Amino acid sequence: MRFVRYQENGETQVHYGWVYNDLVGEIEGDIFGEFRRLEANLPMYTVKLLPPVVPGKIIACEWNYLDQIREFDRMVSDMPTVFSKPISSVIGMNDPIILPVVSKRVEQECELAVVIGRKARGVLPDHAFDYIFGYTIANDVTARDLQLSDETWTRAKGFDSFCPIGPVIETDFEPADALLTCRVNGELRQMASTRDMLFPVQNLIAYISSIMTLEPGDVILTGTPVGTALLTPGDVVESVIDGIGQLSNPVRAQAV
Repeated sequence: MRFVRYQENGETQVHYGWVYNDLVGEIEGDIFGEFRRLEANLPMYTVKLLPPVVPGKIIACEWNYLDQIREFDRMVSDMPTVFSKPISSVIGMNDPIILPVVSKRVEQECELAVVIGRKARGVLPDHAFDYIFGYTIANDVTARDLQLSDETWTRAKGFDSFCPIGPVIETDFEPADALLTCRVNGELRQMASTRDMLFPVQNLIAYISSIMTLEPGDVILTGTPVGTALLTPGDVVESVIDGIGQLSNPVRAQAV
């Protein structure tokens, strides 16, 4: 099933919904608990799609594809490298990525994102899928020059608009071997399969839940492959994962 968050045109009220044949139906209740699906009768093009979840926290993994590790001349680690992104960095489908004036090199990072479905602490890899609600697409936008100059990655990863997610949460998705591609202005920048991850989804959940409790709605970003490159004002970033969909975001300069 595909879940969305949306607003109807001209309304301020936010709804959770489900998608059937490009039609959206409202959901009553809690998507992480008890809910009821209403009739799907709204054409998707008539609603504004919002980030499909409001996460309590976002935990991301860096250096999870060998080709990216080689691109940045990094050593392969026997444990994931994880960090957090602020909730204020989240934007949705068609929302603009804003380039901060303090950075000269902002890059895109197309990633598979995991949405946690129930409280998870100390989860074993073999049981990790029991704690997943579904999957979506994310773009771990990064100010690369600040990442390389700062002692921590908080600034480089944390600007407002630096975490586009969406457009849907797909619950019927197999993460073991899905094609991930990213284009900027139609030009291919990234292409890989999730089978190339050094730490697959279940291992990431086990590792992260050994550090902190994961709650329903929390989002895990699973890393990006080789091909990140400079974004400039006017660009359009299109991140695609087969079986989930396409996340598109324009790029804008920060107003000064």
